Amino acid sequence: MIASAAIQEGSAHARRGALSVTDSAHHADEQDLARFGYKQELRRVLGVYSSFAVAFSYISPSTGIFTLFILGISLAGPAFFWSWPIVVVGQLLVGLNFAEVSAHFPVAGSVYQWTKYLSNRTYAWFTGWIYLFAGVLTIAGVVATVPLVLIPLLNNLGMTIPTTPDAIRNTAALVLVSTTLLSIFGVRIVAFVNNTGVVFEIVGMVIFALILLLFYHHQSPAVFTDFSYLGSGFTVGAGTFLGAMFMSLFVIYGFDTASTLAEETKNPRKSAPQAVLASIVGAAIIGTIFLVAVIIAIPGDVHQFVADTAAGKNPFPLVTIIEANFPGWAANLYLFVVVAAIYICCLAIQTATIRLAFGMARDGKLPLAKYYNNVTPSLHTPVGTCIVIGVLAGLPLLYYAGAATIAIGATGMIYLSYILGNIAILRARFNGWPKDSAPFKLGSWGTIVNILALVWGIAMEINFLWPRNLAAGYQNPPISALPNVTIPSFLGGIPIFEATLGVIIIVGAIYYLIAQRNAPETVQPTQAQANA
Repeated sequence: MIASAAIQEGSAHARRGALSVTDSAHHADEQDLARFGYKQELRRVLGVYSSFAVAFSYISPSTGIFTLFILGISLAGPAFFWSWPIVVVGQLLVGLNFAEVSAHFPVAGSVYQWTKYLSNRTYAWFTGWIYLFAGVLTIAGVVATVPLVLIPLLNNLGMTIPTTPDAIRNTAALVLVSTTLLSIFGVRIVAFVNNTGVVFEIVGMVIFALILLLFYHHQSPAVFTDFSYLGSGFTVGAGTFLGAMFMSLFVIYGFDTASTLAEETKNPRKSAPQAVLASIVGAAIIGTIFLVAVIIAIPGDVHQFVADTAAGKNPFPLVTIIEANFPGWAANLYLFVVVAAIYICCLAIQTATIRLAFGMARDGKLPLAKYYNNVTPSLHTPVGTCIVIGVLAGLPLLYYAGAATIAIGATGMIYLSYILGNIAILRARFNGWPKDSAPFKLGSWGTIVNILALVWGIAMEINFLWPRNLAAGYQNPPISALPNVTIPSFLGGIPIFEATLGVIIIVGAIYYLIAQRNAPETVQPTQAQANA
């Protein structure tokens, strides 16, 4: 009895000790956040794996590849694969830079917060404003991707759903409603869904890709070096390849989500940088395996497949490849895994965009923020902000011109936001930042990595702004190329991306001049900025 009591007392003491350590760590995170002038309102429950899972889900190789595979294969044939390692290296430079910054500023909002502390209020506001609407457009682009896989899957299971723009748009709207509701009910649910979904995406994509490589390899490795689809001449070929690169560019971004959720992450100064880099490396490996597998598994004559896809005869080329190789039940299972991965990607992107909006609205930087940015005590989420972001993401669906059109605009704006963030970081480096040590640091390589990341980002932004009319159709087409649009002729020649970006910047500038230019700062950090 004495021994039993001693064991129980020891066990209780151990539990109290564990709780004491947990409470101490949580208190330390709260104190760290208070240095920036904020109190803990969101629920801090994410570990390093959950942080990685949300960032990986935002990147989601299966989502981006399914959205714009048709663009890459149509323009450059299988050789568009080489855009993947190029983008991986370029974005890894950005990720290394962001990983170091995230270790210094563990506050919700990533790029907005970094520019706020490292530059000036006007620059930070416009960076956050552009990044906010880039996130909104990304949500719209990804929810519009779900029907591209879900509708063929449901039709395989006996339903009859047309693949018309209206059917795709309505399905996307239902997906958006469901992800908005999940976002409202808290980060713990989001984390559980993401943690589970990432395992299924990684395991599912790798297993099915290996099966394709081992048993359904119809093409030889030589297809990867067939550049005949690019056209004659260096200028034409380079332009076509850069257009085909849009697929890879659309996949590998959003890794800063791990920093955006810093206020809900345990020990974010250490966990966020780890998650940022792990999400890029993980996506690079999974995407490489998947792309190699599906290209090798293209059925029949690859030239005919590319021609049919460019002509619109393969509206869902990846679905065609999967269904041509796997028996019906296996193809449906694979499509189910992909649908789940894309859905979870929607949820991760929406969660990140909501946290960005929350961070800006909490600083008084968004219109009417006091009416919708309150954190609900029971759910620990800004319910009104969740609804606002859901409504904004639904607006591009009112006029639906295809997931690819939305995706290209969203990606171009994300890259612009990253450029603005990298400029602010580089200027701060020239002024002696960072002054404090942090769990992740680049040391003397910081400035070099920063410059290379900035050069890469600017080059790709020029790529997005380039209004080419390529053989397989427009990339960044003029407004006049959109169906059922009647506008004055002098506006018709403006490319869609430039028009979208212009409207967002003009509206933002008007709002800033009226409401933000002379507005007082709502948050006064202690020594966080000076000591960072």
